[in-house]
Amino acid sequence: MPDTALIGRYWPGTSPVHRMDARAKLVLSLALMAVTFVAQTFWGLAACAVFVAAFFALSRIPLAKALRSIAPLAFIVVITALLNIFFVQGGTVYAQWWIFCISQAGLVQAAFISCRLLLLLLEASLLTLTTQTLDITDAFEHLLKPFAKLGLPAHELSMMMGIALRFLPQFAQELTTIYRAQISRGARFSEGRMRMLLSLTVPLFTSAFRHAETLSGAMEARCYHGGAGRTRLHPLRFGRIDGIAVCVIALMLACVIATNFVFA
Repeated sequence: MPDTALIGRYWPGTSPVHRMDARAKLVLSLALMAVTFVAQTFWGLAACAVFVAAFFALSRIPLAKALRSIAPLAFIVVITALLNIFFVQGGTVYAQWWIFCISQAGLVQAAFISCRLLLLLLEASLLTLTTQTLDITDAFEHLLKPFAKLGLPAHELSMMMGIALRFLPQFAQELTTIYRAQISRGARFSEGRMRMLLSLTVPLFTSAFRHAETLSGAMEARCYHGGAGRTRLHPLRFGRIDGIAVCVIALMLACVIATNFVFA
């Protein structure tokens, strides 16, 4: 078990990416993910990887920290890859048993989907690593404000997202604590995977409900009324860096579309 999981945790810094407006980063992160979905070839994903690596380099976040930040979600990539390997068929068949078939098309599709998912996770991690949770919440609420007239609870939705982001690192830390506590009591996780799962998840969910009850009591004690009169840490402003980032993502989209046509 890792000592500290970085998923959802802010990495302090003064890089140009850190100084970008939170609303711009939120929108551009979605655009970055959309461009990744546009890529239909490995060359297109390679172009996306180059731009994502450039953004991480510009934000001065070490590559090891970036990969560590998505490690808790690696099981999604593994499960997706296995499903593609066993159920996508085509080309040369390497092995077959009952309904499972390992073929050339399945292996290629698994590699492609795995690369795409890794890039998507890194792009989402870039947002949380370079933007404080409160800023993400403010940006999300500001972008949803036009829909408030239609009855969409913009503030409540942004508050829920902010709480979820805030508690991700804490849950990861508590999972590590529970794991160490079970080890100190003599638990052997190599024997009985279901028992191992229960011994970790039951205390974790109990702790989660306890934290939720504490937070609810604190908000009620402070007479919370949907964020009325709430202050923000600093105003959100667009700047030159945000415009440059828009141009870079537009260039990235052009490169990906070009690779789709050239290597189709």
